[in-house]
Amino acid sequence: MATNFWSLACTRFQNNSNLLPRPHYPSMPKYPAGISLPESRLPTNESTAFFSVNGMTCSACAGSVEKAIKRLPGIREAVVDVLNAKARVQFYPSFVNLDQICEAINDVGFEASIVNDEMTERCRIHIIGMTCTSCSKTLESTIQAIRGVQNAQVALATEEAEVCFDPRILNYNQLLQAIEESGFEALLISTEEDVSKIQLQVDGVRSEKSMRVIGSSLEALPGVLGINIDPALSKLSLSYKPNVTGPRNIIQVIESTGSGRFKATIFPEEQGREAYKKEEIKQYYRSFLWSMIFTIPVFLSSMVFTYIPGIKDVLDAKIVNMMTVGELLRWVLSSPVQFITGRRFYTGSYKALRHGSANMDVLIGLGTNAAYFYSVYMVLRSATSSDFKATDFFETSSMLISFILLGKYLEVLAKGKTSEAIVKLMKLVPETATLLTFDNDGNVIREEEIDSRLIQKNDVIKVISGSKVASDGVVVWGQSHVNESMITGEAKPVAKRTDDTVIGGTLNENGVLHVRATHVGSESALSQIVRLVESAQMAKAPVQKIADRISKFFVPMVIVLSLTTWLVWFLTGKYGGYPKSWIPSSMDSFELALQFGISVMVIACPCALGLATPTAVMVATGVGASKGVLIKGGQALESAHKVNCIVFDKTGTLTVGKPVVVKTKLLKNMVLKEFYELVAATEVNSEHPLAKAIVEYAKKFKEEDNNQTWPEALDFISITGHGVKAIVQNKEVVAGNKSLMLDQNIFIPVEAEEILKEIEEMAQTGILVSIDRKLTGVLAISDALKPSARDVISILEAMKVKSIMVTGDNWGTAKSIANEVGIDDIIAVAKPDMKAEEVKRLQSLGHTVAMVGDGINDSPALVAADVGMAIGAGTDIAIEAADIVLMKSNLEDVITAIDLSRKTFSRIRLNYIWALGYNLLSIPIAAGVLFPSTQFRLPPWIAGAAMAASSVSVVCSSLQLKYYKRPKKLDTLDIQGIRVV
Repeated sequence: MATNFWSLACTRFQNNSNLLPRPHYPSMPKYPAGISLPESRLPTNESTAFFSVNGMTCSACAGSVEKAIKRLPGIREAVVDVLNAKARVQFYPSFVNLDQICEAINDVGFEASIVNDEMTERCRIHIIGMTCTSCSKTLESTIQAIRGVQNAQVALATEEAEVCFDPRILNYNQLLQAIEESGFEALLISTEEDVSKIQLQVDGVRSEKSMRVIGSSLEALPGVLGINIDPALSKLSLSYKPNVTGPRNIIQVIESTGSGRFKATIFPEEQGREAYKKEEIKQYYRSFLWSMIFTIPVFLSSMVFTYIPGIKDVLDAKIVNMMTVGELLRWVLSSPVQFITGRRFYTGSYKALRHGSANMDVLIGLGTNAAYFYSVYMVLRSATSSDFKATDFFETSSMLISFILLGKYLEVLAKGKTSEAIVKLMKLVPETATLLTFDNDGNVIREEEIDSRLIQKNDVIKVISGSKVASDGVVVWGQSHVNESMITGEAKPVAKRTDDTVIGGTLNENGVLHVRATHVGSESALSQIVRLVESAQMAKAPVQKIADRISKFFVPMVIVLSLTTWLVWFLTGKYGGYPKSWIPSSMDSFELALQFGISVMVIACPCALGLATPTAVMVATGVGASKGVLIKGGQALESAHKVNCIVFDKTGTLTVGKPVVVKTKLLKNMVLKEFYELVAATEVNSEHPLAKAIVEYAKKFKEEDNNQTWPEALDFISITGHGVKAIVQNKEVVAGNKSLMLDQNIFIPVEAEEILKEIEEMAQTGILVSIDRKLTGVLAISDALKPSARDVISILEAMKVKSIMVTGDNWGTAKSIANEVGIDDIIAVAKPDMKAEEVKRLQSLGHTVAMVGDGINDSPALVAADVGMAIGAGTDIAIEAADIVLMKSNLEDVITAIDLSRKTFSRIRLNYIWALGYNLLSIPIAAGVLFPSTQFRLPPWIAGAAMAASSVSVVCSSLQLKYYKRPKKLDTLDIQGIRVV
């Protein structure tokens, strides 16, 4: 049964009592509506310092360090990074100094020192206005050049930028301002800080002054970081610290400001990027429709009506000199298309040229303007001449803009579907929740249905049978079974009772639970998964560099080719280089050359190149997330498709990771119940999986006892990697491996040696137990192989991927497990650094290595590997170190990850072949290479349609990954009953 990896970080509330008969919490804290200390009384000379913290091994260590720091006076915030062994502390020097912070960390058993590293903060920004790879590269270079920016990535497909910067030099607002000065709109999506956001609708507001008063009241509320007021919509957008305040506190302040006249609710519209995406799609659709309203008459009057008697006569009627009704009509109708619906291309061109670059808008602008203004010149010339007959190209500019707008509409529509997986994840959270209110004695006095977005930390939520859990939290009352398959992939409902963690978005199948919210808003498991997928979609695959390099010179090269095409055709025609019969009757050599030049300019498509990789990566990461495989970006995807060697950890990876006692052999005359009471009383103080297995097994001997507690263990000592030792009922109990007994000078009889050897040959772990320095018993603990392990290794072998097992367990157990699963190469008794060394050795032999593990001891190897894969039920630090997280903890997902990456890169290669092939083939055709032999030429409006279609086709090609199906061999395993999902 898999445990969701995000839930491991949830706070555990220790409660020695069993299930209570009614919801009563005598020790429940009172939660005030606000914080008593006004913000104006906080000191303003805030400082930030970084500390190196040695000795941390897991998230529990990080929690201990964080609590120790936060207990000091004058600490505003403390963030501890286990993986990098660092802590960032924001504090007020007038209350506490650096030495006191160091001392507090040292007091909880870790070594701390002040570091003067470069400070780094990270933020993600939504960029509006990018049209092609040239835009994204130009903006990326612009951001990189800003003083204080350490690294920047701009993704065209997601229309986002991820920026790392030094907060001592730069802040978010300065970044946004710099981007907007570059000609793009910028919206802050998220920061590295623990910040939540909410949008509120305020009813009862009569003037803009009222909104300002409300804003001032909220600014004084501790925890509120930023407020954006929209008086026209009576809308407030706020960012706040969830550890300090919450949405209901904010609403309470608003409603108390106007003597009860104001009422605040969650703003009804969709928020953020999804709302912008929908609006963008609507804008392109409206622009296309308006463009077509004017373009269709222009097309008909130019291409159709000229062949219909009667209508032709009306259109050819002279108005002024040689200017006809048809020419004037086309001029009038094409102008709104050129300057109103086509305004976006002028704006985009100006922004690009202003920064010394050229993008897709420049090509479109040059092409349409050449056709439009040449036509204007021709019409004006005919109006001032009595014998000049004009030929206009108004239909070229109008149809070109219309088809490009249609292409853009289809493109944004298709791109929107690439992130459907994220939208589906966010919809798992229920819309409403039942909030419980308690009296001073902890009795429930009221139940209230609230919007789930209004849940605050430490709220207690009632979850009835058949409803979804509204927030990550801890069960404080009740028992039930919860279906966590939508998060963990575990099909079997998981039993939940007091002190068990639950995940927001999971389904309560029976019984009633009272859950205390521990992680809300951006801290929730779902939010973290979504953030991981979004970050993955931002990260560029190395293969993307091909498009980035091409984009630098693509547009200037196309402009040169276009001008060269026009010049060659014009000069060739002027000096009789080709027969005059080649020139259409309605044109001269200049106009024919102009059409060729415009066609070259508008048919070239850098967008298709720019979208080839990121759209495929976006879809693949979304598909992976929906199948329980979280891929952390394009780099991980690209490396995974090259993997030809996988190093497996044993415990929790090839095995289930839930050891159980399978055999007990007593060497002295003793009642088994008394034996296990002494052993369990000792082991219950340990967090080791083997200790938990022993305690769980010992519980069955106390099922009939009224007293369910274990005797007190005195002088308890845990010897890492060996076992435990304690005094229980005045008896010295030592439990552990053979090395521990030898270290304690406890004699091991031959009988015990033989039992140990037999246990190891059966792929089990032997635990020796000594009571009063006499070896009393031997326990056999088995960690069963995952049912699909052997088949997975076999399938990997068929995929030409070599499998190796590296474990810290003894050689006997390691060989037995390896024989069962079919692995020939094994390394046993391996320490964490040895695992990493083995990975490096394999890499030096030319292998692309993936490491699959779940524990802290696997982290160095996960980092060293080309691709680190962490089992979802593993530790936080292993998951942080990995490139790919297997959420379902199923071994088959290793194959899914490799197969998905291979299919993704096949799709990327196909996209590049199409995008490059399209440009290499279409540009010469547009330039007229087929015209001399076939008289075939590509009119500019058809060239524009082809350009738009090429971008859409690349996005649609990437969307085919949405229908990805894992290898059929894995489905065969399910049919055979090897795995139930």
